[in-house]
Amino acid sequence: MSATLVVRHLVNDYATWRPVYDSLEGLRGQHGCTGARVWQHADNSNDVLVAHDFPTTERAAGFAGDPELKAGMARAGVAGAPQIDIFTVA
Repeated sequence: MSATLVVRHLVNDYATWRPVYDSLEGLRGQHGCTGARVWQHADNSNDVLVAHDFPTTERAAGFAGDPELKAGMARAGVAGAPQIDIFTVA
């Protein structure tokens, strides 16, 4: 069953965060990511919502738990703990 990993977090500076996010495309691919979307809150460009599509919940969870992702978030300036959820089609 396909799954969408949704991550919402505040970043210190979107312009700093985005290149690091883009550099992790290969990591997303290693976990089977088939699509990605990024949104910024209308009133705060440093409030970011990201959605990644995966073929299974297990692949999504594997990506969410990958230490390289955590390290990338730290490099990108994620402020505080991100909210991470996995959704499937109802």
